Amino acid sequence: QVQLVESGGGSVQAGGSLRLSCAASVSTATTFCMGWFRQAPGKEREGVATINVGAPSWYAASVRGRFTISQDSATNTLYLQMNNLKPEDTAMYYCAAVDRGLCSPDDRYMHYWGKGTLVIISS
Repeated sequence: QVQLVESGGGSVQAGGSLRLSCAASVSTATTFCMGWFRQAPGKEREGVATINVGAPSWYAASVRGRFTISQDSATNTLYLQMNNLKPEDTAMYYCAAVDRGLCSPDDRYMHYWGKGTLVIISS
């Protein structure tokens, strides 16, 4: 069982930055594919970024060049650095994990989920 706890959400103006964190209850860097997903009001949940050892990180086209996913294996923490934020980035952001062999930006493949952290971007 993997427990995931997100933090770092908040309300910022467009153009600002936030860094989301996801603390995992177990070591994940070499065992799991980790990802960030988001769900905006009235929309389906979508993949934002994934990270998997031995493979390039994946980013949604809408965030590529603005967001960076990373992880600290010493603290079992996943990060999402979000720069140049836009109002359309407003959403609940979720951390998720799945066995590294099943890595996908499709949320249906993710097995473990956090409860989310809310990001609100004002124009």
